[in-house]
Amino acid sequence: MSETVKKQDDELIQLVTFSIGEEEFGVDILKVQEIIRTMEITKVPRAPEFVEGVINLRGKVIPIVDLRKRFGLETRDHDKHTRIIVIEINQMIVGFVVDSVSEVLRIPANTVEPPPPVVSGLESEYISGVGKLQDRLLILLDLNRLLSGEEKDALSQV
Repeated sequence: MSETVKKQDDELIQLVTFSIGEEEFGVDILKVQEIIRTMEITKVPRAPEFVEGVINLRGKVIPIVDLRKRFGLETRDHDKHTRIIVIEINQMIVGFVVDSVSEVLRIPANTVEPPPPVVSGLESEYISGVGKLQDRLLILLDLNRLLSGEEKDALSQV
C-alpha cells in the first residue's frame, strides 16, 4: 500500500456537533470561533425572516441566524441548553442558534459519505456529507452554502 493512500485512510475530521430537533449535525471545528450561551438578541427591522437579530459580543455586532427557521422547522423558545455557535463564513462573523451543542468529535474521513438526494427534508445543498458513527448518523453542514449570496449580502447589511 502506498504511503499516500495509508495517510488518507487515517485522516480524521474534527467536528463540533450540535442538535436541532431530533437531528444531529456537525461543522468543521476550524470554522467555529466560539460557542456561547444565549444572550439578549436585539431585533433588527426588515431583517430576513431567519435572522433573529444581532448581539454585541465583546464590542462586535454579530448577526444571529436561527437554524430552526433557516431549515424551515418549527421555532421553539430558548432554554438552558440553547447555544449560539459563532462561525466565520467568507470573512463574515455569524452566530447560529442551535438547540444544544453535543461534543467535539474526531471521525475518520472514510466514514463520511456524500449526502443522499433528500435528507430529513433538509435541502441537500447545505449538506457536505453524512458521517456514519457506530449508533447514529451525523449530518455534516457545508457552512459556505448554508446562506445564499443574496442572504449573505442581506446579513452584511444587518
